[in-house]
Amino acid sequence: MGVNRYNYFSQNNNRKYCGSSQFKQFLKCPAKAMAILNGEWDEGDSVALLVGSYVDSWFEGTLDEFKVQHPQIFKKDGTLKAEYVHAEKIIERISRDELFMKYMSGRKQVIKTGLIEGVPFKIKIDSYHKGKAIVDLKVIRDFKPIYNEEKGVRESFITYWGYDYQGAIYQAVEGEKLPFYIAAVTKEENPDFEVIKVPQIWIDNAMQEIRNEIPVIAAIKRGEIEAERCGKCDYCRATKKLTRVISADELEFD
Repeated sequence: MGVNRYNYFSQNNNRKYCGSSQFKQFLKCPAKAMAILNGEWDEGDSVALLVGSYVDSWFEGTLDEFKVQHPQIFKKDGTLKAEYVHAEKIIERISRDELFMKYMSGRKQVIKTGLIEGVPFKIKIDSYHKGKAIVDLKVIRDFKPIYNEEKGVRESFITYWGYDYQGAIYQAVEGEKLPFYIAAVTKEENPDFEVIKVPQIWIDNAMQEIRNEIPVIAAIKRGEIEAERCGKCDYCRATKKLTRVISADELEFD
């Protein structure tokens, strides 16, 4: 059986294929990524993720199905919780914009598989304009630059959240190197929205990093290399074991 909408996120397919989210998780913490793959750690569905999925499912035409599958979005009286009432407001706003809707009018949730450096990848395109464009829907906090603690700089939400990696993976698997666009809408009280073309140089740079990193990630998934712990994430904190006493000057002060 091939990859389809029903088994796309299955443990079996997540082990067999890499995807943009999995790739980014391995960059952050290989140990956590492997724990998720092995069913030892459950990220759960955050409210932020569910709000984005709510809007996504409306575009896909599966909102009724989404509501049945996620009863946690409702209050005890059967009405939507505030976050999803606001998601309805987001939908209403962007549905009135002709350009936004044009870019989101392609084939929905198109699944493709392919190889990058010999490693199987899977993608699911939100809005696919065959031969013309790849469009991904993002529901974000706002358009302000985000401070990247590791780099010590403020940067675009696109690179902060690794959407340049996503664009590179989507282009490579789709095969025609189509322009990659992000149709983004904010969660602000009065939602802001834009259709953003990600510069090809950003995507090319991201692809170079993917080609450098993916052989190691594939080896970790095969069990040939031990998955390192980042020591900072929720998984690492939850599974932490002390092996020595530290000195106070080893703590971070900035």
